[in-house]
Amino acid sequence: MKMTMKQLALAAATLLAASGAYAMDAAAAKALASKSACMACHAVDRKLVGPSYKDVAAKHKGEADAVAKVSARIKSGGSGMYGPVPMPAQPNLKDDELKLLAAWILAGAPDK
Repeated sequence: MKMTMKQLALAAATLLAASGAYAMDAAAAKALASKSACMACHAVDRKLVGPSYKDVAAKHKGEADAVAKVSARIKSGGSGMYGPVPMPAQPNLKDDELKLLAAWILAGAPDK
């Protein structure tokens, strides 16, 4: 499939716009994770009390409903999936905040 210059320019503009929006979401997600005390037990690339965000992303890779599963887990808390230490529930987070955190975690918790 050949792309015309106009199509190529449109595709490039779309990618640039999307990457800018994603960077804002990543920053907001990281701030929310810090504010919600998630970072006290989780790190991006190493196990602390709980699993690393990269391990969570790897566990759910390819699952169509991963955002819904991780969002529900953040909201309800629980234990047993990664060991005996329970994760406290975050029932006060709004649905859009839960989805933002879940998507960020599933993306490997990027900085930008």
